[in-house]
Amino acid sequence: MIERFEQSARMSQAVAAGGFVFLAGQVAPDPAPSVSAQAEQILARIDALLEAAGSDRTHLVSVSVWLADIGQFKAFNAVWDKWVASGHAPARATVEARLATPAYLVEIAAIALKRSS
Repeated sequence: MIERFEQSARMSQAVAAGGFVFLAGQVAPDPAPSVSAQAEQILARIDALLEAAGSDRTHLVSVSVWLADIGQFKAFNAVWDKWVASGHAPARATVEARLATPAYLVEIAAIALKRSS
């Protein structure tokens, strides 16, 4: 069974299938002028999407992070380190990339396991 969450004609923000939850790349709903502020918004959004799909941050398996400026790596990690569940750090890749619009400073995609029933 495949469940789709916040689906549009182009994409779903989350898809649950085969015991996993796949999140589309998430950007800040309100692209604030700092990586830290955008990261906080995105991580809150990830929490909400995972909850809707039957998971949570303790079940994250893999996360991909794209930063518009790799010089913001330390600032991003300061927010990430407070958010990631102690003892449940997922595999993670972080790269510098040009994002969809200059207002976006960070984008995050994730894969998690669904919680056991």
